[in-house]
Amino acid sequence: MNPTRRTVLKTSSALGLLVACGLVSSQQALAATGREGFSAKSLADALAAVGGTPADSKDIVITSPDIAENGAVVPVSVASNIPGTSEIYFFVEKNPNPLAAKFIIPEGTTTSVQSRLKMGQSTNVVAVVKTADGKLYSATKETKVTLGGCGG
Repeated sequence: MNPTRRTVLKTSSALGLLVACGLVSSQQALAATGREGFSAKSLADALAAVGGTPADSKDIVITSPDIAENGAVVPVSVASNIPGTSEIYFFVEKNPNPLAAKFIIPEGTTTSVQSRLKMGQSTNVVAVVKTADGKLYSATKETKVTLGGCGG
């Protein structure tokens, strides 16, 4: 039994017990899983954690302001026209932890998500789409921030 499998088994057992006792909901238990990449300190490390380097795609549309007055709450939305989209990731390139959000897309639903991201400075927002077969695609949009949101 390798350490990764052992860790998964321990975590699954502990979360199952907490759910069974009513101490946490199943939603809270699911939120504790799938955190790969969120602690990465660079965009390259975060991309590696979610599956590698994506190919550029014109089938991903990022909507964010060209200039954000406050970096603490920058609205960003991503729509994917790529068939089989199963996950969408938001990366903020110059943030201390670039991976900002992960969305799991249920099969047969609209592949459009939105969030408000924190940006410490003017930077690129990178949207990465993962398909059901594990392929990665990305699109990038620059957003200029006039007032920093990550300690700025």
